[in-house]
Amino acid sequence: MTELLRHPNVMNTVQKEVRDILSSKPNITDKDLEKMQYQKAVIKETLRLHPPIPLLIPRSAREDVKMNNYDIAAGTMVLINAWAIGRDSATWNEPEEFLPERRGCPGIAFAMATNELVLANLLHKFDWKLPNGTTVENLDMSESTGVTIHRKVPLLAVATSCCF
Repeated sequence: MTELLRHPNVMNTVQKEVRDILSSKPNITDKDLEKMQYQKAVIKETLRLHPPIPLLIPRSAREDVKMNNYDIAAGTMVLINAWAIGRDSATWNEPEEFLPERRGCPGIAFAMATNELVLANLLHKFDWKLPNGTTVENLDMSESTGVTIHRKVPLLAVATSCCF
């Protein structure tokens, strides 16, 4: 929701997609979710920029390997930094920008079905804006670490019922 509020053009595009697909239906089905391609891209891009778990499950090297001039012995525990992968300028064009059109994310396996359903319901049934005094420019985007990554300052948004 934070990235959608920060990028009104993306909010309008995904909201139009959701509302066009649902038309006057009050509830969303799995078949409806399958049609929401732009919403899927928004979720993927959000997971790329804000992975819920920045370090993936540790792996163990199966054999001796040399990587970037480093010798990694078999059995060495290897940690994969998903946050750094999602912001790697060698992999992503403009890695700090929120661009759902790029449609790629190393965290795609994380709870896509639930995310799609929740987001589609929020976009279908409500119009969203930032509260008075908050602008896109002064919205605090800093993150805090813990078991999962989360916003340091919780998002406050104003929801207005729109359709029903």
